[in-house]
Amino acid sequence: MELILKETISSLGQEGEVVKVKPGYGRNYLLPQGKAVMATSNNLAALEKNRAIIAARLAKELKIAEEIAKKISGLAIVIEQLAGDDERLFGSVTSADICAKLATFGVQIDKKQIILAEPIKTLGMAKVQVKVGYNVTAEINISVVPMKAQ
Repeated sequence: MELILKETISSLGQEGEVVKVKPGYGRNYLLPQGKAVMATSNNLAALEKNRAIIAARLAKELKIAEEIAKKISGLAIVIEQLAGDDERLFGSVTSADICAKLATFGVQIDKKQIILAEPIKTLGMAKVQVKVGYNVTAEINISVVPMKAQ
């Protein structure tokens, strides 16, 4: 099934691209969600007419993503968590915690943009990838330290 993407989907492609997907994925997810339209001759003609507008918008989004990546690349974040004597955390550091800490630096991103294979459960350093745009990632350093007694 050939579809025209109406928005950028990281696993498929950018807005305006014609992609081939399995019929069930297109019929049950992409089309009902409004993320794509069928690649008919009328829709392809409309795409060609709007290609310059789409390219300008994608260039603007790429520029913003690169600025954010430059701002947070190599950033060292310290997160305090309760920990036991064996350096294991009583909870874990999740992408929501990292997102909240980035907000204190003035960087507003969604927690889904933080690529964390599994939550951090021990004290120490960890490198975390942040996907700030389509094919634009930045790496930040997370330092998990024990919370000081009050």
